[in-house]
Amino acid sequence: MVLYLNESDVRQLLTMSQAVEEVERAFSAHGRGKAVDVPRRRTRQPSGHLHILQAAAPEIGYIGYKAYYNRPGKPLNTLLHMMNHEQGNTEAIIESDWLGRIRTGAATGVAARYLARKDARILGLFGYGRHARTQLEAVCTVRDIAEVKVFGRNQDGVRAFCDEMSQRVSARVRPAQSREEAVRGSDIIVTMTRAAEPLFDGRWLEPGQFVAATGSNALDRREIDTETVRRADVIVVDSREVAQGECGDLLPAYENGLIYWENLADMGGVVAGRWPGRTSDAQITLFESHGMAVQDLYAGAAILAAARERGMGVALPMGPAGG
Repeated sequence: MVLYLNESDVRQLLTMSQAVEEVERAFSAHGRGKAVDVPRRRTRQPSGHLHILQAAAPEIGYIGYKAYYNRPGKPLNTLLHMMNHEQGNTEAIIESDWLGRIRTGAATGVAARYLARKDARILGLFGYGRHARTQLEAVCTVRDIAEVKVFGRNQDGVRAFCDEMSQRVSARVRPAQSREEAVRGSDIIVTMTRAAEPLFDGRWLEPGQFVAATGSNALDRREIDTETVRRADVIVVDSREVAQGECGDLLPAYENGLIYWENLADMGGVVAGRWPGRTSDAQITLFESHGMAVQDLYAGAAILAAARERGMGVALPMGPAGG
């Protein structure tokens, strides 16, 4: 039998603090060569795009893939398929819109743990959509954030977001009056948008800041400028292989010879101790996040274990095919 878990189940079974720990475990396994991640593949159609990400995590006993079909103006249909690594049978199918949001936020939380200053208190956030919520919550989970400044193009949307998130985190969450205000004086700057042009001027950055650029997972998207890349003392990607195919932020810097893909640190290497990460409070650090199936797999394994313990989900009459 295959256990089917819906979005409501996932929201009940995985907290942000748990997600951060599982994503950190996923990074560590990948950094130690104990997990395999296959970058997203897209089947593009005029009506929408099908995306498939794959991973294998022998340490936790699973191999699997996440597939989602996004169509403009339509609800996202996304499912994580988890198979037993040894036996090959499918153990669970998990609706994973919320899972995708929480693990994307959790990846930024892990990055903030390693790349932000320990005394970081002020967060500047670009974006106020569904993914921005988990970004904010994740950073507040790993750092004692006192104030959040939110910038977005729609002031009504920003105010509604600030009102909502003020009830979910202990920090003061307020609108930023300008892009520059969101950057200057912030210890951590997070971008989670669909921007095609840089959101701020890299000359505004100050020593000691940590920038997490999390929305640019396609070559036609760009949230940060080349000056930001140039000024970053430490640049870390979630996966070099993924970044080469999806990072619109870093592509111009690569084309200009400012960076080389093979020299970039990856988050798994930082967590595993193969790359140093932040080594001084004065450094400007940059994290580029695009999403990895191995993160889904580790978070999904925690969800599945909790579901079995609590007797949640629907058993589907699916089994291995006969010989």
